Amino acid sequence: MSLIRVQDGFTIVEVMISLTVLGVLIALGAPGFVEWLQNQQIRAAAEAALNGLQAARTEAVRSNLPVRFQFVTDLTSGCSRVNDQQNISWVVSYSDPTGKCDQAANPADPSNPQIVQSRAGGEGSSNAWATAVWVATPPAAGLAAADTVTFSPLGNVIANADTTPSIVKIDVTNPNIPPTSRRNLRIIVNAGGNLRMCDPAVVSATDPRGCPAWP
Repeated sequence: MSLIRVQDGFTIVEVMISLTVLGVLIALGAPGFVEWLQNQQIRAAAEAALNGLQAARTEAVRSNLPVRFQFVTDLTSGCSRVNDQQNISWVVSYSDPTGKCDQAANPADPSNPQIVQSRAGGEGSSNAWATAVWVATPPAAGLAAADTVTFSPLGNVIANADTTPSIVKIDVTNPNIPPTSRRNLRIIVNAGGNLRMCDPAVVSATDPRGCPAWP
């Protein structure tokens, strides 16, 4: 006598119910996922800028020469300086790269900016917005635009060759995210050349994620 095994499965009704529930869960989670992706652009842009600053400082110490980090509009021959822009780019070089951001390093050419490293703003963070500033003297005078910082062979910050103010703070945000959902980041550059990325929304003095008080 043979036994016939009946294999259990899903009915059409069960499949439709499962798909409906899945659709509802996806619809509920989609906005949060989109915001997470946009916040990741803030982090990517901030970490890239921090890496660029660290590269400039390291190169200055290695080469025993001043090296600058500068925000620019793009990486073309028509690039210009900028301190407040979406899709912002930057260049690490020995001299001012303005109008020469596409050039390869050529030590034999005195007009060559000697670019060490660069990054186009569209590399994974096209919606991120960076604002670089310096602190006017006295601090009560407020903040003013800055686009460049120069590191000495000792690793500390020195005056820019063109006498423009040095960057002391970089705020990175993303205007495509509602203010209540943004995870903004800040980079602090102190006179000694120390670099730190922090969360301006964290106000606790004991939390290592928090930013120091700002004027």
